[in-house]
Amino acid sequence: MKAEQTDKLVIVTGLSGSGKTHVLRALEDLGFFCVDNLPTALIPRFAELIRDTPSLRRAALVVDLREPAFTRQFPTALRSLRQRGLPVELLFLEADERTLVRRFSETRRPHPLAVDEPVVEGLRQEREALRPIRKTADRIVDTSAFTVHELRAWVRERFGARTADAPMMVTVTSFGYKYGVPAEADLVFDARFLPNPNFVPRLRRLTGEQAPVQRFLDAQPDTARFLRKVMGLLAFVLPRHRKEGRSYVTIAVGCTGGRHRSVMLATRIGEALRKGRYGVQVRHRDARLS
Repeated sequence: MKAEQTDKLVIVTGLSGSGKTHVLRALEDLGFFCVDNLPTALIPRFAELIRDTPSLRRAALVVDLREPAFTRQFPTALRSLRQRGLPVELLFLEADERTLVRRFSETRRPHPLAVDEPVVEGLRQEREALRPIRKTADRIVDTSAFTVHELRAWVRERFGARTADAPMMVTVTSFGYKYGVPAEADLVFDARFLPNPNFVPRLRRLTGEQAPVQRFLDAQPDTARFLRKVMGLLAFVLPRHRKEGRSYVTIAVGCTGGRHRSVMLATRIGEALRKGRYGVQVRHRDARLS
């Protein structure tokens, strides 16, 4: 059976340094017609062009604050596309401040809003300016914990043409509530009710991937009960998401710092899902931060 090709215009925006260029390149590799930094006023005309040109019906744009009038003009342009019923998806990329500062330091590029100021000042101005646009996004992706290769793999899984019997991709992410819930999460489970290994001196420096922490949590009666109930729920909802055409689902498991409980549980959930008909990726967003 041939892979299905779905008409779509993907508009990529977000914070500088969050990976927009890497996403655009990955989309281009998938056969999307890609344009970087198209003037906002031309977006509706471009959308009409790709709608009327069969060879361009899978297209992607990167638009952002490099255009001075972006924040003022883009909401109107996006609203126009959606009112016309055009198949558009707005993808908003972001990352935490520390990660973005590190990325700018590594590339030695100036921030577009802070040419003569510290990068962090430009990042804060940009985050605030883009807040209204972020609220209109169809999908928000925090790229803080992604390597370039992982981000490109995510794009392939999310936007690649798929056969009707291809397995649904499931990402299981552990996180710490003190760092915020992952914006890309579809299902969120809170594990903070379990005893915290952080208060056990011999376990504090370890993570939930290590055997002593796992043994400690396995000894808690509620751990096995929690996993049984979560897997029961997933056994019910994931096939129904697949039936509705979903190709990608993100499950997030959180504890206070994202180092012990959520890591162990996300790992166990990932292992169990791999035994089913799913492509599974397990990520530990905050395990090294606490």
